[in-house]
Amino acid sequence: MAEIRNVIFDFGGVLIDWDLRYLFEKLIADPAELDWFLENVVTKEWHFNADMGVPLDRMVAERKVEFPDHAHLIDAYSRRFNESIPGTVAGTPGILAELSAREIPLFGLTNFGAEFFAGYRPTQPLFDHFRDILVSGEEKLAKPDPAIYALACRRFAVVPGETLFIDDSLPNVESAREFGLLAHHFTDADALREELLRYGLAD
Repeated sequence: MAEIRNVIFDFGGVLIDWDLRYLFEKLIADPAELDWFLENVVTKEWHFNADMGVPLDRMVAERKVEFPDHAHLIDAYSRRFNESIPGTVAGTPGILAELSAREIPLFGLTNFGAEFFAGYRPTQPLFDHFRDILVSGEEKLAKPDPAIYALACRRFAVVPGETLFIDDSLPNVESAREFGLLAHHFTDADALREELLRYGLAD
Protein backbone atom coordinates (compact mmCIF):
# COMPACT_ATOMS: atom_id res chain seq x y z
CA MET A 1 0.00 0.00 0.00
CA ALA A 2 1.22 3.46 -0.91
CA GLU A 3 2.60 5.71 1.79
CA ILE A 4 0.39 8.72 2.33
CA ARG A 5 2.31 11.91 3.05
CA ASN A 6 -0.51 14.45 2.52
CA VAL A 7 -4.30 14.56 2.80
CA ILE A 8 -6.60 16.85 0.82
CA PHE A 9 -10.17 17.36 2.07
CA ASP A 10 -13.26 18.46 0.24
CA PHE A 11 -15.49 20.57 2.49
CA GLY A 12 -19.22 20.31 1.72
CA GLY A 13 -20.57 16.88 2.62
CA VAL A 14 -17.27 15.83 4.19
CA LEU A 15 -16.44 18.41 6.86
CA ILE A 16 -19.40 20.77 6.73
CA ASP A 17 -23.08 19.96 6.30
CA TRP A 18 -24.30 22.04 3.36
CA ASP A 19 -27.68 22.13 1.64
CA LEU A 20 -29.59 25.07 0.17
CA ARG A 21 -32.71 23.56 1.70
CA TYR A 22 -31.50 24.47 5.20
CA LEU A 23 -31.86 28.14 4.34
CA PHE A 24 -35.00 28.11 2.25
CA GLU A 25 -37.06 25.86 4.49
CA LYS A 26 -36.99 28.81 6.89
CA LEU A 27 -38.46 31.07 4.22
CA ILE A 28 -40.90 28.82 2.34
CA ALA A 29 -43.44 27.06 4.54
CA ASP A 30 -45.17 24.92 1.91
CA PRO A 31 -43.12 21.75 1.18
CA ALA A 32 -44.31 21.52 -2.43
CA GLU A 33 -43.46 25.17 -3.07
CA LEU A 34 -40.06 24.66 -1.46
CA ASP A 35 -39.34 21.68 -3.72
CA TRP A 36 -40.42 23.65 -6.79
CA PHE A 37 -38.23 26.60 -5.83
CA LEU A 38 -35.13 24.44 -5.34
CA GLU A 39 -35.78 22.59 -8.59
CA ASN A 40 -36.43 25.67 -10.71
CA VAL A 41 -35.09 28.91 -9.18
CA VAL A 42 -32.19 28.53 -6.76
CA THR A 43 -31.01 25.16 -8.01
CA LYS A 44 -27.76 23.34 -7.34
CA GLU A 45 -26.98 23.55 -11.05
CA TRP A 46 -27.41 27.33 -11.05
CA HIS A 47 -25.46 27.63 -7.80
CA PHE A 48 -22.54 25.84 -9.50
CA ASN A 49 -21.96 29.05 -11.45
CA ALA A 50 -20.76 30.62 -8.20
CA ASP A 51 -18.40 27.67 -7.71
CA MET A 52 -17.05 28.39 -11.20
CA GLY A 53 -16.31 32.00 -10.34
CA VAL A 54 -19.27 33.81 -11.89
CA PRO A 55 -19.69 37.05 -9.88
CA LEU A 56 -22.50 36.73 -7.36
CA ASP A 57 -24.00 40.14 -8.17
CA ARG A 58 -24.35 39.15 -11.81
CA MET A 59 -25.88 35.77 -10.98
CA VAL A 60 -28.45 37.31 -8.66
CA ALA A 61 -29.39 40.16 -10.98
CA GLU A 62 -29.93 37.83 -13.94
CA ARG A 63 -31.95 35.37 -11.88
CA LYS A 64 -34.20 38.10 -10.48
CA VAL A 65 -35.02 39.19 -14.04
CA GLU A 66 -35.97 35.61 -14.86
CA PHE A 67 -37.97 35.06 -11.64
CA PRO A 68 -39.11 38.52 -10.48
CA ASP A 69 -41.76 37.11 -8.14
CA HIS A 70 -38.99 35.37 -6.19
CA ALA A 71 -36.59 38.32 -6.01
CA HIS A 72 -36.63 38.46 -2.21
CA LEU A 73 -35.71 34.78 -1.97
CA ILE A 74 -32.92 35.15 -4.52
CA ASP A 75 -31.58 38.04 -2.44
CA ALA A 76 -31.66 35.75 0.60
CA TYR A 77 -29.46 33.27 -1.29
CA SER A 78 -26.72 35.88 -1.59
CA ARG A 79 -27.15 37.54 1.81
CA ARG A 80 -27.90 34.56 4.06
CA PHE A 81 -25.83 31.83 2.44
CA ASN A 82 -24.14 30.84 5.70
CA GLU A 83 -27.52 29.56 6.90
CA SER A 84 -27.26 26.80 4.29
CA ILE A 85 -24.34 25.44 6.39
CA PRO A 86 -25.79 24.66 9.82
CA GLY A 87 -22.82 22.76 11.19
CA THR A 88 -20.23 20.07 10.63
CA VAL A 89 -20.48 16.46 9.46
CA ALA A 90 -20.56 13.98 12.33
CA GLY A 91 -17.16 12.50 13.11
CA THR A 92 -14.94 14.20 10.58
CA PRO A 93 -13.85 17.19 12.69
CA GLY A 94 -12.34 14.71 15.14
CA ILE A 95 -10.54 12.87 12.35
CA LEU A 96 -9.20 16.16 11.01
CA ALA A 97 -7.90 17.10 14.46
CA GLU A 98 -6.21 13.70 14.84
CA LEU A 99 -4.46 14.01 11.48
CA SER A 100 -3.35 17.51 12.40
CA ALA A 101 -1.97 16.22 15.71
CA ARG A 102 0.04 13.66 13.74
CA GLU A 103 1.48 16.58 11.76
CA ILE A 104 0.16 15.18 8.49
CA PRO A 105 0.15 18.04 5.96
CA LEU A 106 -3.52 18.90 5.39
CA PHE A 107 -5.02 20.87 2.52
CA GLY A 108 -8.48 21.90 1.35
CA LEU A 109 -9.86 21.65 -2.18
CA THR A 110 -13.41 22.93 -2.37
CA ASN A 111 -16.02 23.89 -4.92
CA PHE A 112 -17.13 27.10 -3.24
CA GLY A 113 -18.08 30.55 -4.51
CA ALA A 114 -15.37 33.10 -3.81
CA GLU A 115 -17.71 35.59 -2.13
CA PHE A 116 -19.43 32.87 -0.16
CA PHE A 117 -16.15 31.41 1.07
CA ALA A 118 -14.88 34.82 2.11
CA GLY A 119 -18.00 35.21 4.26
CA TYR A 120 -17.95 31.70 5.69
CA ARG A 121 -14.28 30.98 6.33
CA PRO A 122 -13.94 33.28 9.39
CA THR A 123 -16.78 31.39 11.10
CA GLN A 124 -15.20 27.94 10.79
CA PRO A 125 -12.19 27.12 13.03
CA LEU A 126 -11.73 23.73 11.31
CA PHE A 127 -10.03 25.56 8.47
CA ASP A 128 -7.16 26.49 10.78
CA HIS A 129 -5.89 22.90 10.40
CA PHE A 130 -5.12 23.43 6.70
CA ARG A 131 -1.79 24.61 5.38
CA ASP A 132 -3.53 25.92 2.27
CA ILE A 133 -6.99 25.92 0.70
CA LEU A 134 -7.79 26.06 -3.01
CA VAL A 135 -11.25 27.53 -3.70
CA SER A 136 -12.83 26.87 -7.09
CA GLY A 137 -14.59 30.22 -7.27
CA GLU A 138 -11.30 32.05 -6.82
CA GLU A 139 -9.61 30.03 -9.55
CA LYS A 140 -12.63 29.84 -11.94
CA LEU A 141 -11.95 26.14 -12.14
CA ALA A 142 -13.96 23.42 -10.40
CA LYS A 143 -14.05 19.72 -9.68
CA PRO A 144 -14.32 17.30 -11.42
CA ASP A 145 -12.15 19.03 -14.04
CA PRO A 146 -8.76 17.29 -13.71
CA ALA A 147 -7.06 20.64 -14.23
CA ILE A 148 -8.03 21.64 -10.70
CA TYR A 149 -6.18 18.64 -9.27
CA ALA A 150 -3.08 19.57 -11.26
CA LEU A 151 -3.35 23.12 -9.95
CA ALA A 152 -3.82 21.89 -6.38
CA CYS A 153 -0.78 19.62 -6.53
CA ARG A 154 1.37 22.45 -7.88
CA ARG A 155 0.04 24.93 -5.33
CA PHE A 156 0.40 22.54 -2.40
CA ALA A 157 3.70 21.09 -3.67
CA VAL A 158 2.49 17.51 -3.24
CA VAL A 159 3.02 14.33 -5.26
CA PRO A 160 -0.31 12.82 -6.43
CA GLY A 161 0.69 9.22 -5.65
CA GLU A 162 1.54 10.20 -2.07
CA THR A 163 -1.63 12.20 -1.50
CA LEU A 164 -5.06 11.06 -0.33
CA PHE A 165 -8.02 13.09 -1.60
CA ILE A 166 -11.35 12.81 0.25
CA ASP A 167 -14.62 13.87 -1.40
CA ASP A 168 -18.29 12.90 -1.13
CA SER A 169 -18.88 13.26 -4.88
CA LEU A 170 -18.17 10.08 -6.83
CA PRO A 171 -17.47 11.95 -10.11
CA ASN A 172 -14.91 14.07 -8.27
CA VAL A 173 -13.30 10.97 -6.76
CA GLU A 174 -13.19 9.18 -10.10
CA SER A 175 -11.60 12.14 -11.89
CA ALA A 176 -9.08 12.53 -9.06
CA ARG A 177 -8.10 8.87 -9.37
CA GLU A 178 -7.72 9.22 -13.13
CA PHE A 179 -5.42 12.18 -12.50
CA GLY A 180 -3.28 10.07 -10.18
CA LEU A 181 -4.40 10.97 -6.68
CA LEU A 182 -5.32 8.31 -4.18
CA ALA A 183 -8.96 9.07 -3.45
CA HIS A 184 -11.59 8.06 -0.90
CA HIS A 185 -15.28 8.36 -1.68
CA PHE A 186 -16.63 9.75 1.58
CA THR A 187 -19.88 8.31 2.89
CA ASP A 188 -19.39 8.62 6.65
CA ALA A 189 -16.67 9.15 9.22
CA ASP A 190 -16.47 5.49 10.23
CA ALA A 191 -15.63 4.37 6.70
CA LEU A 192 -13.06 7.15 6.38
CA ARG A 193 -11.44 6.11 9.63
CA GLU A 194 -11.18 2.52 8.37
CA GLU A 195 -9.46 3.78 5.23
CA LEU A 196 -7.04 5.86 7.26
CA LEU A 197 -6.31 2.86 9.46
CA ARG A 198 -5.28 0.90 6.36
CA TYR A 199 -2.84 3.65 5.51
CA GLY A 200 -1.51 3.83 9.04
CA LEU A 201 -2.92 7.30 9.62
CA ALA A 202 -5.32 6.48 12.44
CA ASP A 203 -5.41 4.37 15.60
